[in-house]
Amino acid sequence: MTSPTHPTHLDPSDLGTKSYWDNAYAREHTNFTSNASDEGTIWFSDAGAEEGMLAFLKDLSDEGKLVKEEAAEAGSTRAEPAAAAATRFLDLGTGNGHLLFALREDGWEGEMVGVDYSGESVRLAGDIRASKGEGYADIEFAEWDVLGQEPGEWLRDGFDVVLDKGTFDAICLSQETDAQGRRICEGYRERVEPLMKPGGRFLITSCNWTAEELRMWFEGPGSGLVYEGAVKYPSFTFGGKTGSSVVTLCFRKGK
Repeated sequence: MTSPTHPTHLDPSDLGTKSYWDNAYAREHTNFTSNASDEGTIWFSDAGAEEGMLAFLKDLSDEGKLVKEEAAEAGSTRAEPAAAAATRFLDLGTGNGHLLFALREDGWEGEMVGVDYSGESVRLAGDIRASKGEGYADIEFAEWDVLGQEPGEWLRDGFDVVLDKGTFDAICLSQETDAQGRRICEGYRERVEPLMKPGGRFLITSCNWTAEELRMWFEGPGSGLVYEGAVKYPSFTFGGKTGSSVVTLCFRKGK
């Protein structure tokens, strides 16, 4: 039964099943093995979602809210204030790892971890990483189900930024229910929040939900997340309503 604090659930689809993604990433791995320039699908590329997310994060860095580069070693022996560590990222439903690779290419030097419940995804992302050279070798990938498993040692003290580019969308297309009888998407926020450091950020991109609906999902009763901002995309008008093909919102976790 749908909670009254949530938008109406989406109709289930094959895109909400693990078998769909295992098969999809197995095909993409086969393609990559035969042609190293074929790294697979970049989700929402036609909408410029990845570029929008990168630009939004850069703005936060420019404002001093995130740290893009590791601090250089101090050359002096005198006491100096400790520099903030570079921003630590977690990519939920990492797929082929492209978003993390793009962050590194854009100059982000902090630790990065990509997780996915599809082992085929992790295998593909790992092989692409290996093909990219030493500058990407420290990006970690792990097979992990955000809804069904406890985090591994990679969690440490949490992440400064947790990323989601289409993962919540896919979870919302699953017909599975949890122990409370809810569609599993209803428990997603509860699983995401503990992955973030106090004051950390959750940057989510969706093509299935409007900005208002995403805020209902992630700012509902019991939530420790607060809306902070949105990526601006080109808009279109249809049927008297104005919108865009994707929505990217940033939420901040309370201290």
